[in-house]
Amino acid sequence: MHILYSGHVQGVGFRYTAKSVATGFEVTGTVRNQPDGRVELLAEGERTELEAFRQAIRDAGLEHFIRDEFVNWSEARGGFRGFQIVS
Repeated sequence: MHILYSGHVQGVGFRYTAKSVATGFEVTGTVRNQPDGRVELLAEGERTELEAFRQAIRDAGLEHFIRDEFVNWSEARGGFRGFQIVS
């Protein structure tokens, strides 16, 4: 799952919250700020687990910072260990 979040998503603890939420799910991946002000999230796992993780990010208090959420689904590549914040 590849998501680009836009809105007021940088400087509000978005990446740290996403990493914290990820610990409750069987997902691996990364979250990072983009130069254009968006936040990019890449995650791998079972589709139902990823959908629940995606909703949990919103439910963790981030929903009101998100204006748009662009989601793209593709096959997992298996290249992640844990869930990391990257710069």
